[in-house]
Amino acid sequence: MPKQKIAAEQKNNKEQFVTGGAAVDFRDSWRIFKIMSEFVEGYEFLGKIEREVTILGSARLPMNSKYYKIAEEFGRLLGKNKFTTITGGGPGIMEAANKGAFETGGESVGLNIQLPFEQRINPYVKKYAGFYYFFTRKVMLTSPANAFVFFPGGFGTLDEFFEVVDLMELGHMDKSPVIMVGKEFWQPIFDFLRKKSAGEAHSIGDLDIKNLHLVETAEEAFEFVKDTPDRPNLCVGMNCKGVDWKIFRIMAELVDGFEFITKLSNNVTILGTKSILPGSSYYQAAYEAGKVLAQNKYSVVTGGGPGIMEAVNKGAFETGGESIGINMRFDRGERFNNYLTKSIGFYFHFVRKLMITSPAKAFVFFPGGFGTMHQLFEMLTLLETKKIKPIPILLYGKEFWQPLLDFIHTLSADFKTIGRVDEDYIRVINRPEEIIQFIK
Repeated sequence: MPKQKIAAEQKNNKEQFVTGGAAVDFRDSWRIFKIMSEFVEGYEFLGKIEREVTILGSARLPMNSKYYKIAEEFGRLLGKNKFTTITGGGPGIMEAANKGAFETGGESVGLNIQLPFEQRINPYVKKYAGFYYFFTRKVMLTSPANAFVFFPGGFGTLDEFFEVVDLMELGHMDKSPVIMVGKEFWQPIFDFLRKKSAGEAHSIGDLDIKNLHLVETAEEAFEFVKDTPDRPNLCVGMNCKGVDWKIFRIMAELVDGFEFITKLSNNVTILGTKSILPGSSYYQAAYEAGKVLAQNKYSVVTGGGPGIMEAVNKGAFETGGESIGINMRFDRGERFNNYLTKSIGFYFHFVRKLMITSPAKAFVFFPGGFGTMHQLFEMLTLLETKKIKPIPILLYGKEFWQPLLDFIHTLSADFKTIGRVDEDYIRVINRPEEIIQFIK
């Protein structure tokens, strides 16, 4: 690339957001149409598939791994019983599941990302769709299926797991069986969710955890899949009966969102559960974080709702700082707190997520549940795969987060699904003032 072009791109960096497939130039209207074409083509591709089961797991697990063999056997069971196997189309667990389906004559599908350094499409994929943008591909991978089966993986698998269960909890996705294979891998996550997210932060209910199925074998996993009804195919765009205007609404939200976030600068994004109430030590700490950031001339960005979000916005607002909310809209109205100087709302969860994870000086995660975990692992995935530049990822409260940190260590030390260096993306803080130290 010519030096002049590189310099021009660096100069305009504030108007770009690396989505994992490429930098989105907010002022390039044609880029919006390219994004939308991926949505249309992706939804049309999925709309032709029936009895689909989505399988997710690490690309790093070798053929001699017991989980590779379980995934291969599970793919065989799906193929023999006329289910469609959907994976990310790469090596490891994805290859194993596609192989099992392929060798039994079953439908074997891959949803791949078009990047020169991304995993190849494995040879057992019969049908595939390729995506240029990371976030559109993930929307398709986590689109409603008859069931989701998660094998051991790294940051990406955890991101996809928490996104699926978060969307189901919020009612943005129909309830489907969620099966997790491998107790030695997933049990620490269960324990963390029960003790910390449910027991301390009260951000999820015990029923949400009980709806997750932890198994050891392909046969056990298939028991939860075999009787699931086939969902109606998706239909979007001009080919639907009567015109489905959803695709145009997505485009409108993308345009509005990009216009909004290009006006943000010097901001820090803080995320955490809506369930933390005033009087809690975490609520007070989040309030102090908002104050500290405003005093140091930083804007704060939150999800705009109650709990931790409200506390942060309140601290910044009462200190005279810029307090921003990126909210979700629902049929019953928009959820926002009373301490916002600027806000925007979205109906589509994936558009809102894209905007709330736009570039910031740092990301700070307070205690939370499925949604907080989902956003945490999405940022870690983007950092690990070098889709975004290094940025501080700060977890507030060592007592809350330590069990999760211990689990992340096992990903590199025992399961080898992340690199040892990937652990270093995370820092734990216990005082609001430490945010400024890491930014500077």
